[in-house]
Amino acid sequence: MKRLHQSNKVNFEGQIFFIGIDVHKKSWTVTIRLNGMELKTFTMKPDAEKLQKLLKRNYPGGHYFSVYEAGFSGYWLHYELKALGFHNIVVSPGDVPLSNKEKSYKDDAVDSRKLARELENNSLKPIYVPTPEQSATRQISRLYALQSKENKKVKLRIKSFLNYLGIEIPVEVGDRWSNRFINWLEHLELENDGNRYYLDQLIKDLKSRRKDILTTLKIIRNTYAVLPLIKRLRTIPGVGLITAFTFYAEIMDMHRFANENKLASYVGLIPSVRSSGSKVRVLGLNHRQNKLLKFRIIESAWSAVKVDPALTASYMDYLKRMPKQKAIIKIARKLLNRMRSVWLNQEEYEIGRMQ
Repeated sequence: MKRLHQSNKVNFEGQIFFIGIDVHKKSWTVTIRLNGMELKTFTMKPDAEKLQKLLKRNYPGGHYFSVYEAGFSGYWLHYELKALGFHNIVVSPGDVPLSNKEKSYKDDAVDSRKLARELENNSLKPIYVPTPEQSATRQISRLYALQSKENKKVKLRIKSFLNYLGIEIPVEVGDRWSNRFINWLEHLELENDGNRYYLDQLIKDLKSRRKDILTTLKIIRNTYAVLPLIKRLRTIPGVGLITAFTFYAEIMDMHRFANENKLASYVGLIPSVRSSGSKVRVLGLNHRQNKLLKFRIIESAWSAVKVDPALTASYMDYLKRMPKQKAIIKIARKLLNRMRSVWLNQEEYEIGRMQ
């Protein structure tokens, strides 16, 4: 008698699977969807290769589209998933649509389900993911900012300590953190040994941080200051090396911004607007911003109004109808537009041509 054998081999050739990954340090919660249906939601150890093997074993021949939210884990997972053949995107948590239930109830499973669902609905807008090389450049920029911030904190501690002891800085010494000022701090006579030791440790910390900053600055000068784009950006009045480098490191690809407003929104120099019917309410600057880049642009704007006559005139005109904090934001927008124009046109800035 002839026996009939049923083939257990399954094939999902050409089928598209949508995978939402809620990423945590010690675990991932994963949801898999196919053709409008949720197949499964499960928790696994953070392992991209293990996820790939699971999908190939259960759904061989399929195309795997995945998404996760930007956060603490950076982009290493994106690089790994792409290398394994996934069509992966990274999204901003604030851009993921939520149902009313999801707004009031949140857990890892809910998050992974909404990611997979919205990925299948094609309602997610991916953020720009830098290449590993671009990401490394960005880290140099952010390291310099962090070192400068910590250095400023030490300076504030030293001056606060002098105020605490009632010590005034002599006029002839100055307080510009010159070698002369630091030498005065080192030879300052204090009655209490404990105070002397405390001040010595602050000075030691200050010197160490200054050395680190100079080392990072040397890398920026030797590696990036010679780039044609950085040189062109520095021809804009008010834009120095650090602002030009930060702008380059944070943007990387100017074409990802369709227009000036998109760029200004990314930086954080555009107000939030709330409208209802015929009423339009302009709120403060958008909280979604690149804080470091915004700080650099505004810092450069203060310099620009002193050296560029056109911006000086604009600033004075703004002051007639608004406070200086709002006026400098207007100047920062103008400066940002100039930087964008120089980048796209690949030409040095010329006064009177790019106003």
